[in-house]
Amino acid sequence: MNTLARLARAEWGLLFVTVRRDLEARRLRAIPVTLGAVLLTALLQFAQNQSWGYRFVQDVGSVRADEPLGLALLRTPLSLFVPALDLPVWGALIQILVVFGIAEICLGWWRMLVIAYAATLAGTLYARIAVLLGPDHPLGLPAADARIVDTGPSAAVVGLAVFVAWRYRAYATAGVVIASMAVEVTVKGNLAGREHIAALAAALVLCGISALRRRRRRRHRRPGGSRAGNGSGFPPIRS
Repeated sequence: MNTLARLARAEWGLLFVTVRRDLEARRLRAIPVTLGAVLLTALLQFAQNQSWGYRFVQDVGSVRADEPLGLALLRTPLSLFVPALDLPVWGALIQILVVFGIAEICLGWWRMLVIAYAATLAGTLYARIAVLLGPDHPLGLPAADARIVDTGPSAAVVGLAVFVAWRYRAYATAGVVIASMAVEVTVKGNLAGREHIAALAAALVLCGISALRRRRRRRHRRPGGSRAGNGSGFPPIRS
C-alpha cells in the first residue's frame, strides 16, 4: 500500500496540490468558465432533444465534413459544447467538469480554451482530409462519414487531459490516455476515434511548442545562455 501511495504521489502529487489549494482558496470561483461550459452543454443537450430546438442547435453548433469549411469554422467553437445525441449527457458533463476544471485551475481559463479549441479543430480538419483521401488510404474515411456530426466535447477533453498531464509531469496518466485512444481507434475505427487521435496529435504539438518556448525563455533570462537554474521551469503556468 505504501508503494501505491508513493507512486500516486509521484504521479499526481503536484497536480493534486495545485487543484486542492485553488479550490480551498476560491472554491467555485476557481472554475467559472468550466461551470459555464457545463451549464451551456446541459442547455444545448436539452434544446437539441426538443422539437423546437434540434434544428437551432444543429445550425449553430454541429459540424460535419460535408459542410463548407467557413461555416464549419464558425460553428466549431460552440461545437465543443454540443454532446452526442446517442450518448448519455451525464458522461459529457462529468468529463467537462473534471477535465476542464483541472485545466482551468492549472493553466488559466484562456489557455484552457485555446487548447480545447485546437484539439477540436484538429479533429474537424482531419475528418475533411480523411474523407478526401477515401477509404482505400490508411488515414482515409468513407464518404458516408462526411455526414456524421463531429465529436463534440470529447476531443477537447482528450487534448486537455494529455496537455495537463504532461505539464504537471503525470506522464503515466498521459500515456494511459494516449493508449486508450489508440485502442479505441483500433477496435472501432470510426470517425470519433480517429478525431480523438487527431486531437491527441494537436495536444502533443502544443506540448512541444510550450517546452521550446520555456527553454528559450530560460536561456534569455540567464547570462550567456547558461543551463544552470531551477530545473525544467514547469508549473506554475496559471495567470
